[in-house]
Amino acid sequence: MSNLKYGVSLYSYTGDMNTVLTLEDAMAEIADLGATGIEILGEGNIPNYPEPTTAWIDHWHGLLSKYGLEATNYGSWIDSRMWRNRDLTVEEGSVMLARDLRLASTLGFTSVRPKIGVVSMDLQPHPIWEAVVERNLDLATDLGIIICPEIHGPTPIKHPVVDEYIAFIERTGSDNFRLLIDTGIFQRAATTAHQDGLSDEAQEEGWRKPLGVPMSDLVDVLPYTAFIQAKFFDIDDQLVDQHIPWDDIMKTLVTSEWSGYLSSEYEGDRLPYRSLEQVRRQHALLRRLEGQQRGW
Repeated sequence: MSNLKYGVSLYSYTGDMNTVLTLEDAMAEIADLGATGIEILGEGNIPNYPEPTTAWIDHWHGLLSKYGLEATNYGSWIDSRMWRNRDLTVEEGSVMLARDLRLASTLGFTSVRPKIGVVSMDLQPHPIWEAVVERNLDLATDLGIIICPEIHGPTPIKHPVVDEYIAFIERTGSDNFRLLIDTGIFQRAATTAHQDGLSDEAQEEGWRKPLGVPMSDLVDVLPYTAFIQAKFFDIDDQLVDQHIPWDDIMKTLVTSEWSGYLSSEYEGDRLPYRSLEQVRRQHALLRRLEGQQRGW
């Protein structure tokens, strides 16, 4: 029997957290949705990263307890091109990932999404990725954390990147390396939403173009999938999303009896308070669709 759970990435509230929301405000909002999970970006959401104060760590755990939330996915970076004159070595990348695994564990997270530098516009990861992850599998196992790289547009599911990840899972036999699926890959209509920091060139190269990945491809990788970022851009006041096929996605997840988190990741226009309303609409839509599939 599938067990779908709902959460929110703090990235959804980026604009509002820069202006009107505190961390506690965001957690209160997530709890008020009836959601149970919170996802963060390590560098973006942790003060004094990578060495938060003990007081902040206690504050974090206190808020989780107060609002009945669990820490879900921690976004990490392995910056393979942080130096102008050379690439990151396997040893350096391994240290970075180990650091974030330990910090994620301290904060109670159960999965870490390592964003490894890429070498192509279709997001082929830097060749150090495999050795970096393999060196950290024992640590991830000890900490009870799943390392899950993100399958994100413009990379579809039927792609060498995904094939390499699945081959790694099968070769190592590890339960601590799985996939994270970003629902933006199922996008079926263009969006005019502007994403901060995304160049016109990146958009033209396909970062925001609809891939329209079929549900049959999702079915194939669900056994390898630990987490789903529920990417979306706009849901109207009739709870209609013109971009992401939530009906098909929810039907696929329920029928396949997939268990795990759907974590809202709003990437629409960053107008004040808009993210709050949009995430509420998405949760209402997803719960309605799940109820329809289950006959509730």
